[in-house]
Amino acid sequence: MGDDEANKERLELFLKIGLDKRTAENALVNAKVTANLTAVIKEAGVVDGCNKTLGNLLYMVATKFPANALVHRLTLLPYIVESKIKNPTQLEAALSFLSNIGTESFSLNDFEEACGVGIDVSVDQIEHTVTEVLEENKSVILEQRYRINVGNLCGQVRKKQPWADAKLVKNVIDEKLYGMLGERTATDDEKPLRKKKEKPVKAEGDQVKSVDTPVQPSEEEINPYTIFPSPQENSKVHTEIFFSNGTVWRPHNSKEKLESHLKATGGKIFTRFPPEPNGYLHIGHAKAMFVDFGLAKEMDGCCYLRYDDTNPHAEKQEYIDHIEEIIQWMGWKPFKVTYTSDYFQNLYDLAVELIRNGYAYVDHQTAEEISEYRKEKMNSPWRDRPIEESLKLFDDMRRGLIEEGKATLRMKQDMQSDNYNMYDLIAYRVKANAYFVCLTCHQFAPHPHVGDKWCIYPSYDFAHCIVDSLENITHSLCTLEFETRRASYYWLLEVLGLYQPYVWEYSRLNISNTVMSKRKLNTLVTDKHVDGWDDPRLMTLAGLRRRGVSSTSINAFVRGIGITRSDNSLIRYERLEYHIREELNRTAPRIMVVLHPLKVVITNLDDGLRMDLDAKMWPDAQANDASAFYKVPFTNVVYIEQSDFRTKDSKDYYGLAPGKSVLLRYAFPIKCTEVIYGDDKETVVEIRAEYDPMKTTKPKGVLHWVARPSQGVDPLMVDVRLFDKLFLSENPAELPDWLGDLNPKSKEVITSAFAVPSLVSAVVGDKFQFERLGYFAVDPDSTPERLVFNRTVTLRDSYSMKGAK
Repeated sequence: MGDDEANKERLELFLKIGLDKRTAENALVNAKVTANLTAVIKEAGVVDGCNKTLGNLLYMVATKFPANALVHRLTLLPYIVESKIKNPTQLEAALSFLSNIGTESFSLNDFEEACGVGIDVSVDQIEHTVTEVLEENKSVILEQRYRINVGNLCGQVRKKQPWADAKLVKNVIDEKLYGMLGERTATDDEKPLRKKKEKPVKAEGDQVKSVDTPVQPSEEEINPYTIFPSPQENSKVHTEIFFSNGTVWRPHNSKEKLESHLKATGGKIFTRFPPEPNGYLHIGHAKAMFVDFGLAKEMDGCCYLRYDDTNPHAEKQEYIDHIEEIIQWMGWKPFKVTYTSDYFQNLYDLAVELIRNGYAYVDHQTAEEISEYRKEKMNSPWRDRPIEESLKLFDDMRRGLIEEGKATLRMKQDMQSDNYNMYDLIAYRVKANAYFVCLTCHQFAPHPHVGDKWCIYPSYDFAHCIVDSLENITHSLCTLEFETRRASYYWLLEVLGLYQPYVWEYSRLNISNTVMSKRKLNTLVTDKHVDGWDDPRLMTLAGLRRRGVSSTSINAFVRGIGITRSDNSLIRYERLEYHIREELNRTAPRIMVVLHPLKVVITNLDDGLRMDLDAKMWPDAQANDASAFYKVPFTNVVYIEQSDFRTKDSKDYYGLAPGKSVLLRYAFPIKCTEVIYGDDKETVVEIRAEYDPMKTTKPKGVLHWVARPSQGVDPLMVDVRLFDKLFLSENPAELPDWLGDLNPKSKEVITSAFAVPSLVSAVVGDKFQFERLGYFAVDPDSTPERLVFNRTVTLRDSYSMKGAK
């Protein structure tokens, strides 16, 4: 049956129970609501239809039933079908009661008392109570008339008659208000005038200052980890697994399993950060670290660093070493470093158990055949082979007797499920690239961590949840694209009888004008579109660090985004720049560098004269703090930026021009007296100027500059690399030819920039603000003979102008 046909049948089913067409169609848009509502209708036994009142209550059950109490849904439904619970007020009370109970057993008497079963509130009783409430509020009603808050009146009636039908109560109130007030008038529909706040009386000579009350941050903004439940609460139903035969599993931890788990962990939170060692970590991993390590740190728990090393063909020791080093740089410390391969024997043993219990089989379909059969929801021809046969073949796979692609171990789940991730996922595969078979010794090529023992490797879908359970992880946190795998995650733990961690998904981090896929990053590096994994144009953490970005600004950026389940929207690159700039503005000392030097000869200053002037390293430097200043030489030859000179002046131009004066920062005003051109009679090669030693002129323009330290000696020459966005489009990953979107001007190298002498002592990692140019960091390519600087970010802050949202 196709999806369109299936949806048509579901729509008919929903309409049969009295839902209006719009509500029914909206339900179909949400896969979870669709599955829940279908199951509720079947469990209630009303597949042939029912009245609208009952149908609306069933819809309420499908959309509001507490996940932690799903085991009790079958207890609730007969009360609704038999009209013992017959209105939304009673049902709300029932759902609240069950939410507090969770998976624990309860007394039916207590339940019935909590939700008003057997209590009938007559129309006479409602009318009597409404009359009482209106009488109590009569003076306010007569004053406000139809502007009275009817919701508040309904609430007062509900306190006296909690099980009265809310709709009936509202109708009676409306009727009696009409009896008291008569027809509505035009005055009744006027908006009430707001009273102006009285201004404080101002005493003579006093100034009244307006004080802005700061917006108080929410609890989640102060501590984003408050959204997570405690380990002690992990007895609730994790999810519902709907099978095509109509059965529903509601996996949860039994009391005994939870107690055993809490005993092992001491009740602490245990998380894990599980990267694959197949490349360098990028800024998306920074968010995952913030969630995993951050939650454990905030709650005084523990976070594993667990390498998901199940694909030896793509894994390297280089990546393993990088990951540990970069995690430390990001400010996190693992509780323990583990590898999925540490558990290969456990995983193999559990796979054998899965086969023995009829939940797995060895399959001989090719990858293409598996894909085609899954698309058509067809069982593999080998799905029902004898258990003993699968056990033998799986052992042959382990011993290297079956070639890659000739066999896989698949979990026997539900090929007719509505969830694609329940279509008999692969549990184990042979990796030929990882081994060779020696007919006499059966040795296998080495795995980076466990050596040459294995030639079969577990899949992510098989290994991930099991190792989570074996390590007693309390909170298994991942990005939203894994949400559809919840059913498979808990199905496997359920059939193996293992402890079940709490799973929570959050939105992944996507940044504009870059790619985050490791496959695409690997292509950029391997095909030399960039200069390695730490190229400053990449959003790898190594690249950002080399560019001059600190771990604290990255973490501030991640915290600002939050860890909610909102959609995977694209975060503009400027938002990251905002946080980088905010930190560097506080921490980077100011210095003067000229990128494209233009020679200026000061004709009224002697050739051999040198003045050592004080220049500020910080804008708020105090005159008595010598450490806040550096010395800059001033001689008769200085260099300014080529862009700071024009042959034709204009009102909106503050640079130097013929006959015009500018101030050299920390020095003196100078006035252009002559322009020297090159052989082409167009290119300006030198400016002649006079300086004002008494500083009597007050020009508007202020320029940065660098001077020759002495006669005939050029200033300190440095290399400067200017970086721009790597891709031209905001979302290059969506383009068919994404490599064609690379920005050809993403990197500019300047090899003849001039710097002040004090910069000569800079070392790798030092960061500076080059005045009027941006923030720069010393690159590892620097040598004692030549410093190399990377521009981290410009001074322009377009993001904060738009609002740091």
